[in-house]
Amino acid sequence: MAKQERALWTRRTLLRAAAGEFDRHGYTGSSLAQIARAADISMGALTFHFASKRDLADSVVEEGNAATLALVDRMARYDGPPVPYVASLTLALVDLLQREPAVRAAARLAREESCTDHQWHALWAPVVCARLEQAPPDEVPPDTDATAIADMAVHLVSGVEANLRHPACSGARRDSVRRLARIWRQAVPGITLPPHPCDGLTDRACAQ
Repeated sequence: MAKQERALWTRRTLLRAAAGEFDRHGYTGSSLAQIARAADISMGALTFHFASKRDLADSVVEEGNAATLALVDRMARYDGPPVPYVASLTLALVDLLQREPAVRAAARLAREESCTDHQWHALWAPVVCARLEQAPPDEVPPDTDATAIADMAVHLVSGVEANLRHPACSGARRDSVRRLARIWRQAVPGITLPPHPCDGLTDRACAQ
């Protein structure tokens, strides 16, 4: 392996290990020594790439936020009714949380550090609110409170994000997307969850 390739591999390995540690233990509960052990890389190599735990955490958050923004940008192309769009966005976000430790770490670190510049919820929650607030009345199901739907969407994603680490119900971790789809159908009877906006989901998974 060439020197540059080795350096890139080491950095990626450290970021993956750090994402797992920050996701499971938070910023305070993680240490550079733990991360180095998880990556099976020496402390010297770690500090060569990342001068401090803060530097490493910021890099993990940057990676998680970039993945989240990419998803939100792709989802923005969907121009259908606002409530199904918002529901599909929450399903896609939960799928992303399940698949990407860096996204879970970014969400947890943003929640733990209220003064941080990296606010994970700010990447997608305003999109949810704006899509519903700007919706014409005829695009919102009858007797549906758009503000309440927006609040519910934010609370659902936040709840799943926290529950992924300590599932309250058996099987909740692996079935989070399906369970969330069931909640949407219970809360908004007759809702259609279009499969195509769901990043990383098969048509079958979105439709369940």
